[in-house]
Amino acid sequence: MSDAAFDWMAAANKKAKGKRPEYFENPQDERLLSILMAVVGEVSVLRERMDTVERLLDSKGTISRADIESYVPDKQAAYERGVMIREYIYRVMRGPQQMVEELQQAEPPVEDVSRELKDI
Repeated sequence: MSDAAFDWMAAANKKAKGKRPEYFENPQDERLLSILMAVVGEVSVLRERMDTVERLLDSKGTISRADIESYVPDKQAAYERGVMIREYIYRVMRGPQQMVEELQQAEPPVEDVSRELKDI
């Protein structure tokens, strides 16, 4: 299927089937998370495009928009981009990940807490 036959805007704006997952009690927090993740995605795309521009300038010295649009990273460049994007996502998601880790930490048994409180 060619790009001309596929409506990218319609696909990007298509509503997902099923109920949206809810992570927060407050709907405004849900909307904020949705906006944040959309911005994270856009920044990720910009980082890849900038990487394309930098690689083409390094190899050719000068570039055109056609060069950018037709660029296909080689295996090494694709690997480096994957690492770059993973590191970026880890940095963005570190705060929420720390919150999840805190929730997953095992709480001490009630008996231990009771003994500690008794000794105070």
